[in-house]
Amino acid sequence: MDNSFWAFAALIIFLAIVWYLKAPAKVGSTLDQRADRIRNEIEEARELKEEAKQQLAEYQRRRQEAEEEAKEIVAAAKREAELMLADTRRKNEEYVERRTAMAETKISQAETDAIAEVRATAIDVAVAAAAKIISDRNSGGNAGQFTESSIAEVRSRLN
Repeated sequence: MDNSFWAFAALIIFLAIVWYLKAPAKVGSTLDQRADRIRNEIEEARELKEEAKQQLAEYQRRRQEAEEEAKEIVAAAKREAELMLADTRRKNEEYVERRTAMAETKISQAETDAIAEVRATAIDVAVAAAAKIISDRNSGGNAGQFTESSIAEVRSRLN
């Protein structure tokens, strides 16, 4: 009996203990359980992947809708700005027209006032000249009344 025999005997005893404890079945069942767990995890991963794809598609659709809505908002804002600009231009032109009309009215009124003032001054000068001429010609007693009534008549006709 040499060392090889005892090594062989120990191997046989070891294999008998392993077989008695049903280690191959336990190892097999453990491996089967692990394979089942891995299959379940793979299936869950596939489901999560599909869910992620659906969410990605939903987010892309929402993003596209948001972009379209933003384009519509920008277009509406541009239209509104153009309308406001046109309205402002129209109001500005109306304001300029009103101011021009007011200025023309003021100018014509000033011309009328100036003409009236010149006439009034001319009338006063003419009345004063006529009064002087009449008073110089008529130096008598009744002539003063005649002169005053003539001056009043000239003033009323000229004004």
